[in-house]
Amino acid sequence: MSSITDPEYLPVMESFYTIQGEGFYSGTPAYFIRLGGCDVGCVWCDVKDSWDASQFEWFSVGQIVKEAKASGAQVVVVTGGEPLMYNLTKLTESLKASGLQANIETSGAYPLSGDWDWICFSPKKFKAPLEEFYSKSHELKVIAFNKSDFKWASEHGDKMNQDSQLFLQPEWSKEKEMTPLVVDFVKRNPRWKISLQTHKYMDIP
Repeated sequence: MSSITDPEYLPVMESFYTIQGEGFYSGTPAYFIRLGGCDVGCVWCDVKDSWDASQFEWFSVGQIVKEAKASGAQVVVVTGGEPLMYNLTKLTESLKASGLQANIETSGAYPLSGDWDWICFSPKKFKAPLEEFYSKSHELKVIAFNKSDFKWASEHGDKMNQDSQLFLQPEWSKEKEMTPLVVDFVKRNPRWKISLQTHKYMDIP
């Protein structure tokens, strides 16, 4: 078992080659590396099994990147859990040295580490994000679970850098209820776009 501060080893829940289903890169082939461990505590999280890092094996960065390269993917997405609980500097260095694009999905609750080609920032009400993510992220993705989330999304969108992409995504379990409201919001706020979990509609793992 490695320590949480050791950048050479990371707890991997799962890794797999698939199609990115959400946000700006939706529809793009991508190799996902899902790291174990999260204390953000989203009530609607669809990967709660990832929260306890102690149940997962720790792999060396070299092994993780070797498997990513072997998949044939060009884009690698590091997600969780909350991946920035760990120092990811070594991981991004190794991914880029292998000619791979390094993307991350994060709640922004922990300091940014690593050199990323694309940062998808998805803040959660359950643990406040750090201010640095508003200026450094390429994409804001807000999950719409109830009506109060639209005002909350606007507050975060207003703080983002002007070059960032803004996405609003209906939470899957309330998709029928929330999608029409998301459509209305985006029509009233044209800087925003709609993100859907297309992998779930298409039954893509």
